Amino acid sequence: MRMVITVMLAAVLTATGLLAPAQARTAPKVTAAEVYLIDATEGTVRFAKRETRRVPVASLAKVMTAYVVRKVAPLTDVVTVSASDVRHAVSGGATRAGLRAGERLTVRDLLYAMLLPSGADASQALARRYGPGVGRFVSRMNAAARSLGMKDTWYTNADGLPQTGGDRSTARDQVLLAQAALRDPVIAAIVGTERHAVAKTRAHRAHVWRNTNELVPDEAFGVKTGYTRAAGHCLMFAAERDGHVLIGVVLGDTGPAARFRTARRLLDAVAAT
Repeated sequence: MRMVITVMLAAVLTATGLLAPAQARTAPKVTAAEVYLIDATEGTVRFAKRETRRVPVASLAKVMTAYVVRKVAPLTDVVTVSASDVRHAVSGGATRAGLRAGERLTVRDLLYAMLLPSGADASQALARRYGPGVGRFVSRMNAAARSLGMKDTWYTNADGLPQTGGDRSTARDQVLLAQAALRDPVIAAIVGTERHAVAKTRAHRAHVWRNTNELVPDEAFGVKTGYTRAAGHCLMFAAERDGHVLIGVVLGDTGPAARFRTARRLLDAVAAT
C-alpha cells in the first residue's frame, strides 16, 4: 500500500513539474538515447537525458493499452480472438503470444498475454473489442494520455508497431504512464510476474507466457520491454532500493541486453548515493 501511495504522490509531482533534481555523486554510464529516472519516494529526478525528446516507444505503448482496458473492461469478460488479430501480429513481424483464431480468453489472461511476452495478437484483440474497433480504442489511448499530463505523446495503434505518422512519446511522459499503470493493482501484479500459465479448456488451448523483462522478479517489480528498429531497445522499469521506489524509462538503447545494463547502472547509482 505504501508503494502505491508513493507512486500516486510522485505522479502529481511529475505532472505539475514539482519534482526536484537530486544530487548524484557520479553519473552512471548509459548507452540509451533517452532516459528518465525518478525517486518516487523522495519526489526527485535522479537521472535525465533528453527526457523531453519525442521518439517512438515501441511496445511500451501496450502499457497504455492495458491502462485503458482496465478502465472499461471487467477482468472476467471473455474475448474471442479473430483471424485478423493473428494476421495483424504476423504481418507486422510483431512478438506474439501464440494465440489462434477462435480461442476465447478472459480479459485477465489477455492482459498477461500482452504484457508478459508482449503479444501483439493479444493487444489487437483487446483494442478491437473495447474501442469498439481499433481506431476508437486508439482515440481512448490519446484521451488517457492527455488526462495523465502526457503532453508530448501521440498513439496511432495499440501495440507500438511502426506506422506512417506513428507513435511518439518521451521518456518523461512514459514515466508518468508507468506511475499511472502501477497504481492499478492488477497491472502491477501482472508486470511483476515472471511466468503465467493458462490451462487448456474447451475455449482455448494451453498457454505459458514468460516476462520479457529480465529484471523481474529479483531486481525489479515491472514494467515492460519494447523494440522496433525505429525505437531501438526500450525498457520501462520500477524497483525498490533501500525503501525507495524508483521508476525509470530507457529509450533507444543499443541492444536487448544494453537496456537492462542501463537500468541496473541507474539503480546502482541511486543506491550508492
